[in-house]
Amino acid sequence: MKPSAMQELTPQQTVERLDKHIVGQKAAKRAAAIAIRNRWRRQQLPEELREEIGPTNMILIGRTGVGKTEIARRLANLVNAPFIKVEATKYTEVGYHGRDVESMVRDLVEFALHMVRDEQTQVVRSEAERLTEEQLLDTLMPPTDHDRVDSDADSETAERRRRSREKLRAQLRAGELEDRAVELTVEKKSAPVGIMATIGMDQLDPEVQSFMDRLMPSQPQRRMAPIREARKIIFDQQCDRLIDREKVTEMALRRTESSGIIFLDELDKLTSTGQTHGPDVSRQGVQRDLLPVIEGCTVLTRYGPVKTDHILFIAAGAFHGSKPSDLIPELQGRLPIRVELDDLTQDDFVRILTEPENALTKQQVALLAVEGVLIEFTDDAVTEMAATAYHVNQTQNNIGARRLVTVMERVIEEISFDAPHRSGQTIRIDQAYISKRLADIREDTDLSRFIL
Repeated sequence: MKPSAMQELTPQQTVERLDKHIVGQKAAKRAAAIAIRNRWRRQQLPEELREEIGPTNMILIGRTGVGKTEIARRLANLVNAPFIKVEATKYTEVGYHGRDVESMVRDLVEFALHMVRDEQTQVVRSEAERLTEEQLLDTLMPPTDHDRVDSDADSETAERRRRSREKLRAQLRAGELEDRAVELTVEKKSAPVGIMATIGMDQLDPEVQSFMDRLMPSQPQRRMAPIREARKIIFDQQCDRLIDREKVTEMALRRTESSGIIFLDELDKLTSTGQTHGPDVSRQGVQRDLLPVIEGCTVLTRYGPVKTDHILFIAAGAFHGSKPSDLIPELQGRLPIRVELDDLTQDDFVRILTEPENALTKQQVALLAVEGVLIEFTDDAVTEMAATAYHVNQTQNNIGARRLVTVMERVIEEISFDAPHRSGQTIRIDQAYISKRLADIREDTDLSRFIL
């Protein structure tokens, strides 16, 4: 599906697509689908009205492992939108400065650049592959003066070289020369030294980053590489020559501003506990620094200024010991939509294990099939794993669907370890097998606390 078609998904279609990967949480899916549709609707309006309509920013409230991040991530994939996930607690760490909050926007721009460049690479792929093949042939068989035909003798020599070159081309396309080493010219930037290497380039202001880039020009270096590796290096070099960098930058900035999504996780960790000293001061400071970014401001990046007025912010948090109303009022107003996600039930766990396209059981079947081992999960085995995961969540920390991963790994551990020696076998995993694998953990509560 093309990006333009993705953006025209109706809310119903968006929810249907999310249902293929995420079980339950209809309210959150509907809210996310409406937010994306509103973004598309805004883009159809006249420019003067379009600028007045803001994004439908929201808070997803629910325990860890119930699908908050997955909904936002899958949503961004559906509409081909730049997406990053940011932990809010990152900005409360020692050494925090308010300007660091804007780094999330710079990271989003970087992601958008990669997206656009990948799309433009597909546009020039055919020509880049042709040029790559020709460059490899020139490296294997360098051109000579005989390639310029001036006489009958030269013509015969040129014809022999042409046949030899075509023979090499056939071998190259057939993969017969993959291990043959060729010499390449690659560009390498000098590494920053001193304080720049200590603090890292990503923590510098955009102007300083650009200045450092100019101070560290690329230096061509010669190196040997097998053709299988050289092909990719040369292909990337050819794409760099064919792709208009200014166009890519312009498209990335525009896409960031019009369709970017920032997922701000662990927002509840920024709430005040009523103390007037210590880390709470930093937490409220982070909330206040988030205000202009979420409401709409201009952030300077190394590629140019970016307006955040229409970036969609999806915040999330468990809010165990706090509630959204504990956030400062100004921040609450900038995240007006609140959706509470349901805790997952045992039946939900059964569905998660079997229904989604990326279900854990399907993943394990595919992984072990690589070793030639076919595994089959019976219905009662799936029910037993779901029951175990649900029980452990209820008696220990509730980590949602992530508990299924720990249970699955415990169940499949022995088969996975012996798989290289069991090629060609079919293994049936039933309730009895699950009970056997988890028996010692169930009997020892302390052991289950560490393992599951």
